[in-house]
Amino acid sequence: MTILLSVLFPLATGAGPMDQALKATEAPDTLRAAFSVTMISSKAERVLRFDPRLEPDKRWQLVSAWGEDSALDDAAAAWGAEVAPDGRLFPDDLRASLGTSVEVDDLGAGWRLGFRHAPSANDTALDVWATQRLDAEAWLEPSEGRFLRIDYNLPKPVRGPDGGRLTKFKQSYLLDVEPQWGFSYISQFQLEFEAKTAFRTIRQNYSATITDATFFFSSPGAERFYAEADQMQIGDPSRGR
Repeated sequence: MTILLSVLFPLATGAGPMDQALKATEAPDTLRAAFSVTMISSKAERVLRFDPRLEPDKRWQLVSAWGEDSALDDAAAAWGAEVAPDGRLFPDDLRASLGTSVEVDDLGAGWRLGFRHAPSANDTALDVWATQRLDAEAWLEPSEGRFLRIDYNLPKPVRGPDGGRLTKFKQSYLLDVEPQWGFSYISQFQLEFEAKTAFRTIRQNYSATITDATFFFSSPGAERFYAEADQMQIGDPSRGR
């Protein structure tokens, strides 16, 4: 029988493996991505392709479709209508979301981090209201300084800020490593959401898996600027790694 021992301790987010892992999520705004995404619900599947190098009306394209699910189609359409759909791959707001410290459960090969989502500049008023009621957890691989997974869960139904009731919310992100520059990016996420009003129930339940991702800078000048700044940071003896 294997006995799993863990050690619980507080950790500042600006130090050690935590800081290293956060830096890996903080890609510059000039880093872009072309990718395919497979969005799946219990009733349908949509495969889409995004490439910011194409003409605006060709950047977000439906590759294949199976089944009927209007909620899944709405989610795909909303994603494609964003100014930069590839922005969802970069978890660059994570440092602000974690706050100044987290509770770490050291399980040896991995750290399980419990935290309360802190509001950030990108959060709407509804985001702030929702995340203050969610349990949040992240998994970190300390030897490499990489986040592996982030989960948000609503522990119990709550009344909404404008009436109605949020009865279910679960959101999970899996992270992978972009090979050239070493940034962490979201390779898969899953959302399960249910809200009820007096006359309507709103549901979303789907997963999205990123494949064939290609990362590049918005211009050769932007790539040179980042490479030079990165080399200066590597040469700085005060920079923690």
